[in-house]
Amino acid sequence: MSSPPEIVVWSATATHIDVCLFDDPHAAVETRRVPLIPNGSRWANPDLMLPHGQLYALRARGPASVTTHAQFEPERLLLDPFARAIGRRPTPLDPLGAVVLDHFDWQGDTPPRTPWRDSVIYEAHVKGLTAQHPGVDAEHRGTFLGVASAAIIAHLGDLGATAIELLPVHAHADEPALAARGLTNYWGYNTLSFFAPDPRFATTAVHRDPTVAVRECKMMVRELHRAGIEVLLDVVYNHTAEGPRQGPTLSWRGLDPVHTYRRHPSDPTVYDDWTGCGNTLNVDDPLVRAMVLESLRYWVTEMHVDGFRFDLASALDRAPGSDGSFFRAVQQDPVLSTVKLIAEPWDATPYGYKLGAFPSGIREWNGQYRDAVRRFWRGDAGSAPDFATRLSGSQDLFGRPTRSPLDSINFVTAHDGFTLADLVSYADKHNEANGERNADGESNNVSSNAGVEGASESPTINAERATRQRSLMATLALSLGVPMLCGGDEMGRTQRGNNNAYCHDSPLSWTPWPGDTSMHAFTRRALSLRREHAALRRERFLTDHDVVWFNTSGSALTEAAWRSASLQVFGLHVLPLFGEAPLVICVNGSRDDVAFVVPESSRWRRVLDSSAPDADPTDVTSTLAVPSGSLVMLTAQSGPRHA
Repeated sequence: MSSPPEIVVWSATATHIDVCLFDDPHAAVETRRVPLIPNGSRWANPDLMLPHGQLYALRARGPASVTTHAQFEPERLLLDPFARAIGRRPTPLDPLGAVVLDHFDWQGDTPPRTPWRDSVIYEAHVKGLTAQHPGVDAEHRGTFLGVASAAIIAHLGDLGATAIELLPVHAHADEPALAARGLTNYWGYNTLSFFAPDPRFATTAVHRDPTVAVRECKMMVRELHRAGIEVLLDVVYNHTAEGPRQGPTLSWRGLDPVHTYRRHPSDPTVYDDWTGCGNTLNVDDPLVRAMVLESLRYWVTEMHVDGFRFDLASALDRAPGSDGSFFRAVQQDPVLSTVKLIAEPWDATPYGYKLGAFPSGIREWNGQYRDAVRRFWRGDAGSAPDFATRLSGSQDLFGRPTRSPLDSINFVTAHDGFTLADLVSYADKHNEANGERNADGESNNVSSNAGVEGASESPTINAERATRQRSLMATLALSLGVPMLCGGDEMGRTQRGNNNAYCHDSPLSWTPWPGDTSMHAFTRRALSLRREHAALRRERFLTDHDVVWFNTSGSALTEAAWRSASLQVFGLHVLPLFGEAPLVICVNGSRDDVAFVVPESSRWRRVLDSSAPDADPTDVTSTLAVPSGSLVMLTAQSGPRHA
């Protein structure tokens, strides 16, 4: 058994901090208090050796700030920001608890270390992924152990996913406004602890076993690693669950109300809100930055995760790439520099959009990829050049000498927005169930409904929608860059037009099983082709020596053709360089069926067709039929077509 860790708290402004110990997990008042001893901003007590499983909280006192009007609340119990576990489910009015942890046997766990060029990311929610799966034990559904189940691991492996990116697993608290509407922050983007796993994903109530969430989270990581699947965490260090200055004091604000959050330069009594959530964590402050870096290191060294996706990353780094930036500090860390790092390169402000501006080594969610691919398959005029740029790796964004197509995390859908099925079924958002009069969520979804809003009984409309879903998924699988799938899209998951389902812990947000088995089989096939063809996983951008873009007659597209707003049909011929097999991809974003003259350099075989997902591979002679709204991929057979 390992030695109990020392309780260490950081505060630059407190004058007194007590550790409050609870013998009864249900008690509202502590059994006894032990003072911590200050050493500069570091507070500790070397004589305080807590047993494993001990429930505790903190109280802090200090002076009020004349400049910021911030003040301490010594009557309030506070969660230790460095707590490794949550002792009971917290609410703004309930004392918060944390526990000291015991040893865990990793059984020789080894991270998979999948290269970026081979990575396929599957974004999912711990509960949503498993809550309805009939192959997951009932007591494990909705939990870390559900994700670790044989059924889920088999699904990920069969699909071709190499990494699962989990929506926040840090312990969170529901916003008071949501609780008042009888809803919950299901997604979890309202962090309460940067170290403790969320108790809601444990199989046992935390008051019965306070360490269960930590232990089972580790078990999940261990089992996924055994199957060769990496674990990436969506982490929220841009704000906390304490919200605006008038919000609940739960942890950080109670220990150092002056330095924790960014404040408006002209009025320090007002929080800067770059996140849309009421506060912005001040990672420029040395103590706050040190806490975040320690959290990241903890999840790598103690929890064995393989990387992070930073929510609203621009709020962490106003000047990405500078020597003093947050992400430069992450990259210079000997532990964190070894794992996968992904930025969401924007925040909630008009000046926070930083796509393409992050340092080399930080991959980025490519929102321009998402929008360009959606516009093309919706049939927007003039969308072809941007679509071709995204298909070939987004060189306009990542063309600097130190970057590559693999810096682009390509996605068509994510947790935030329409599902893939809804993207082709709804022209407008339908978020009335959120209780905000449909005012929340993105209004510009670049979606379409094939003539009917929502579910349709028309076989023609449903066939058109299914083809477009498959074309969108095929584009994602075949583009240069790193593909990220939104979990459930491969099974036709719908949220009935809700594009901001963050507050629905219900079947509306959960993954249906088995769902659309045809869509699942098509997705699996598209991803297998990506694995089979090195040309689709290149680490360098395409040049004129690598590819020929051609029209339906087989002739190379001219500059005038690219400039035409009517261009909606074209093909690309990836040439056989560096030992790579040649291939052809033809896309038809128009409303008409077309036929392509295929290149004469090879004998071709149709291996993927979004209009005919169940068709067997077939040889192609001189022409190729490509129906409206579809994508077709051809691979070369041995020997030229005209021997």
